Parts: sequence; structure tokens; C-alpha cells
Amino acid sequence: MADKKADLAGPGIGDYAELEKILPQNYSSLLSPKETQIATYALKDYIEENLCKELNLIRVTVPLIVDVESGVNDYLDRDGSRTPIRFHISNDYNKNPVDAEVVQAATKWKRMALKQFGMNIGEGLLTDMRAVRKDYFLDHDHSAYVDQWDWELAITKDQRNLKFLRQVVEKIWKVLKGAENHVQKLFPKLKTDKYPDLPEKLTFIHAEDILDRYPDLPRKQRETAIVQEYPAIFIIGIGWVLKDGYPHEMRAADYDDWVTETTSEDGRPMHGMNGDILVWNPVTKRRHELTSMGIRVNAETLKKQLEISGQLDFLKLPYHQAITNNQIPLSIGGGIGQSRTFMSLLKKAHIGEVSATVWPKILKDMSKKKNIHVIE
Repeated sequence: MADKKADLAGPGIGDYAELEKILPQNYSSLLSPKETQIATYALKDYIEENLCKELNLIRVTVPLIVDVESGVNDYLDRDGSRTPIRFHISNDYNKNPVDAEVVQAATKWKRMALKQFGMNIGEGLLTDMRAVRKDYFLDHDHSAYVDQWDWELAITKDQRNLKFLRQVVEKIWKVLKGAENHVQKLFPKLKTDKYPDLPEKLTFIHAEDILDRYPDLPRKQRETAIVQEYPAIFIIGIGWVLKDGYPHEMRAADYDDWVTETTSEDGRPMHGMNGDILVWNPVTKRRHELTSMGIRVNAETLKKQLEISGQLDFLKLPYHQAITNNQIPLSIGGGIGQSRTFMSLLKKAHIGEVSATVWPKILKDMSKKKNIHVIE
């Protein structure tokens, strides 16, 4: 049970001796560093264009820093273990200062932006989001520098259900599969029996069903087991406490709705209208998360989730007030990891092959020994 609790928050392997065993032996990238950059931007253009087309989004600007008092920064989970970088702007000789934070994700900002940009029902926005998450353990697929396609779509009250969630997820999967086909036409050597492509279809499965299959395993081990059976899955209902006394994973209380009672396709009671897309990475032979998303909280479920999380004091913040007073649209949204997606589609062993950021010397040396070209 201690392992289960430790697995709830804080991504990453957490141990470089363990990471050395995980990074592949005899690795050789299918693309050169130069080809990788060309392929990365071909994927970026394709995915952005087609996400906008499939979900009726427009591209908008997004902040790198936000005002602390706004309450729109993303705290990623509800145990307070991952905090944003905060700094003071002494503006005007400290007569009109601002306390700011570097964003960890644009999850809350996007929902406020739906109103700011005048989005109607069925319209949404797509951002090219950059963030810093200083509390991540830096390994082969976690970086302190985060790049995401953060998107948000205004919806009706009647669309707050699992059927609509699934329709949106399937559109996103269509875009990701299309991107894989697109980049393989540009670089045919990416199609290889050594590293199988993503499956055509995504398997939808509730977190509660995964626990039933593997009741004694911690969350990451459950995910690793299930993606070997189904190499692309969408896990539904992340955040609600399961029958073993733990949620599948910690989720912040003020964006995704993980408390609403739902019903599975075969009629069983479930909870939550959110989830993650995970795929099997044939290069690293590990679970690989591409996106986290969900139908967002309304006034009622926000209060329930904050109460469960012991964070009712958040209700005084402008973002939370906007939800409880029905001043911003109901919505669905998520974040698709850009470098994570590039790593998967370009069949890379390390996120540093597609993303320029900081790495500790131990990891750079380890990568060099294993023929992994990490951008510096």
C-alpha cells in the first residue's frame, strides 16, 4: 500500500540507476538530429492545423507568467507537492508591484479565455503553451520545460457526459494517427517492424476496471500492464478514490470533473468525466502518456471537489468565483504534450532528442553512452 501512495503524484522514475536499466541498449535513432528538427516541425504544423479543424478551434496567444492573485495557475495535483516558480516584479519603484508565477499549464487560463475571446458554444481555442515544472524528476520522458497544445472548447450542459467526451477523444486520436502517417510519408524510414506504429483504434477503459484487473499493483505498474495488452488506451475517471482507497492518480480539484457519477457502457456505476491517453512506447518499452483532458467542473462539482481536497478557501479566487457564478462557459479541454508526442511518433528514446532544455550531467553522460543525441 505504501507503493500505491507513493505512486499517486510526482511523475518520473525517480532514480538514475533504475533509468540506466530502462534506456534501450544498442539504440540508434531512425532520424539524424537535422532530420529530427524538420520532422518535428512538420508534425507540429500538421497537428495544430488538424486539431483546429476537428474541434473547431482557433489559435490564440497564451501567457508564460500569471498574476498570483488570479488563481489561474495549474497546481497539477491536490497534495501541494508541485509548486510553481514565483517572483516579485517591483514595478514603478515598488509602488505598483506584481507578484507573478511561471505557469505550470494553462488549464484554468484557457477556460477564462473562452469568455475573453468571445467563444460561442461549439467554438474553442488552441494554445502553443510553454511552462516550467521545477519539481519533476528529470528522466527520459519528463523535463522541467514543458510544451503542450493546451486547448479548450465551450460546450452545453447536455454535452457534459461520457459519450461526448469519447467523441472528442476519438477526434484527437484521428489527428495523432494522421500526423504519424504524414511524417512517415516525409520520412519513410520511420516505418519499421522494429518499432510498431500506433494502433488505428484507441481502447477506452475505466480506471476502476484497470484496478479490478490488477488490484495489487500501484498505478504506474497497472498502466504498464494494460498498455502491453492494449497499446493505446484512454483511461476514464482519474481522481476519484477507487475501491482500494486511492485515486488512480491525484488530480487537481478545480479543472477536470472527477466526482460526477456516470455509468459504464454495460451499465455499471462509475465516476469522473476525464482521462488520459497512454500508449506503449516500443523504444523504451514503457507506458507513455500523450495527453490529459476532461470535461471541466461546473459550480456544483467544483465545490464538491474542493471540499474533498480540503481546499474550499480557493473559492474566493477570481477563477473559482467565475465558475461558481456561471460567468464563464462550461467546457471540455486538455493538454497534449508536444515533445511527448514527437518522441512517440519519431520513435525516440529520450525527450531531449526533440526538446532543448536543461539536464543533469549524470543523465547527459548516460545518454551519450547509449548513443542518444540529447539537444544541448
